[in-house]
Amino acid sequence: MKLSSAKAMLAAAQAEAERLGVTVCISILDAAAWPVAFIRMDGAPLGVIDVANKKARTAVLFHMNSADFAKIGHPSGEAYTLENTNGGLTSFGGGLVLKTSEGTVIGSIGVSGACTEDDIAIAHIAANTLLT
Repeated sequence: MKLSSAKAMLAAAQAEAERLGVTVCISILDAAAWPVAFIRMDGAPLGVIDVANKKARTAVLFHMNSADFAKIGHPSGEAYTLENTNGGLTSFGGGLVLKTSEGTVIGSIGVSGACTEDDIAIAHIAANTLLT
């Protein structure tokens, strides 16, 4: 994940959050789950910093969006309690795995602070900047 790509994603995510009238944290990680870029919008609760990071970690470490991880990580799911591994993960939407057009994982984005649907939508808007 290049810093220039991460900065473009942050800008797109922040613009979409502002358009929706929400304040969020946005975390972008590389393919090894190390931070590349992060912002906390003015007014975003401090607690969502960790949630945004964990959404991104979940996506990149398991090569699946955190909403998909939720399907296996719930109490009756096949991998219940898996979110307690790897220093803590999360099993709800807002984390997207980022891949090249060839399918190579290059990183992830995690968005937290709005409702789950808005977090997911903001993350998708940001991820779409990689395609342009």
